[in-house]
Amino acid sequence: MARVLTPRAEDFPRWYQDLIAKAQLADNGPVRGTMVIRPAGYAIWERMQSEMDNRIKAAGAENAYFPLFIPESYLRREAEHVEGFSPELAVVTHGGGKQLAEPVVVRPTSETVIGEFMAKWVDSYRDLPLLLNQWANVVRWELRPRVFLRTSEFLWQEGHTAHADEADARAYARRILHEVYEDFMVNVLGIPVLVGRKTARERFAGATSTYTLEGMMADGKALQLGTSHELGQNFARAFDITYTSAERAVEHAWTTSWGVSTRMLGGLIMVHGDDNGLRVPPRLAPVQAYVMVVKAGDGVAEAAAKLRDALRDAGVRVGLDDRVDTPFGRRAVDAELKGYPVRVEVGPRDLAAGNAVLVRRTDGSKTPVPVADVVGAVRDALAADQQRLYDQALALRQARTVEVGTLADAVAAAATGWARVPWSVVGPAGEAEVNAQGVTVRCLLRPDGSVPDSDDEPDLVAVLARSY
Repeated sequence: MARVLTPRAEDFPRWYQDLIAKAQLADNGPVRGTMVIRPAGYAIWERMQSEMDNRIKAAGAENAYFPLFIPESYLRREAEHVEGFSPELAVVTHGGGKQLAEPVVVRPTSETVIGEFMAKWVDSYRDLPLLLNQWANVVRWELRPRVFLRTSEFLWQEGHTAHADEADARAYARRILHEVYEDFMVNVLGIPVLVGRKTARERFAGATSTYTLEGMMADGKALQLGTSHELGQNFARAFDITYTSAERAVEHAWTTSWGVSTRMLGGLIMVHGDDNGLRVPPRLAPVQAYVMVVKAGDGVAEAAAKLRDALRDAGVRVGLDDRVDTPFGRRAVDAELKGYPVRVEVGPRDLAAGNAVLVRRTDGSKTPVPVADVVGAVRDALAADQQRLYDQALALRQARTVEVGTLADAVAAAATGWARVPWSVVGPAGEAEVNAQGVTVRCLLRPDGSVPDSDDEPDLVAVLARSY
């Protein structure tokens, strides 16, 4: 297995690229910065979509779809927004063989076009809150692409909401942050995320507050896995999103936006992957148990099919590999690379003894299990290994996070992990200084670890790191 992938300790970026290619997750697209998501990778994204979509709907949002093309003038209505996105915009100037009367932008995000329709659909306080979500692709022209992490086109969900007052908007942005994103990342992805507030420098263009979920990758760098934004009344003023209150006054709405993307696939790889390939958390895995015929004969294929059916009937997502014309070793390596949580290997010798072999991807352990006990053993292994992956990732984060008191020490610590330093020591000037050295303030936290309401609260803690 060591020769299949470049070892992580030897060259982490090369290991990442090797894993994506060898596990058949994705490929580079024909236009620089684009990607082709292969079936194995897309199956994981579909599971992410399903889990996220359920949580988004439970929070009251409804799915809709808005156009890919946005009039350039829409972006210019909110000055900070267009300034923030200008370097990344893909602009269409010709269509149907003719120059367009007005250039159109391929959506980098949809605050502007959705704001236009919110203004159309909202008349009264009775129309609020308006809670919308869309699953879509977006384009942000990327100069230094890396598959899943930074691509010129990527897939995501983006939620957009309008509320009658600031408190309701803030509560909803926080609800998405915790009940949707944090719950999914911790309990399904098995990633311990740090949930905090972005500084003004790192805030989403046009937002009044940006909340973030930061994960530590196995090399100690940070990855922003998702964000939720309070937009105040900035977009409501730009797009005239108004409503008539119960007191018959005309008021501007308060809006939010929030999103996660296929970047989570990159995070999944870099948090849980090892030198043998991907390790997919059982609650996320499209295939939780992979039944493999080791060798044909003596009723092995029939026994494997029965185990497949029994696992499926027990609610386990199961696959069957009976390709005995392909060497078993090659198939086992492929299963390791793809990260199936559990393998159930069925061969003539074990079956003669009434057993199958249970192989757990988290630690590579192989255990003979009576055929009659396989379903129970698989379910126990899936539950235990979901927790094991989370615990391993949390242990790494704790081991590589240090408390420091100076900017110099914070930058030094960011070479291998994260630094926690008083925000009063950093401040906007210090933030600019560390940025020049490739280090960013990932988020601000209260001393108790909770999410602050503003950058001005006393005793805030800044978390500094290098990032993807």
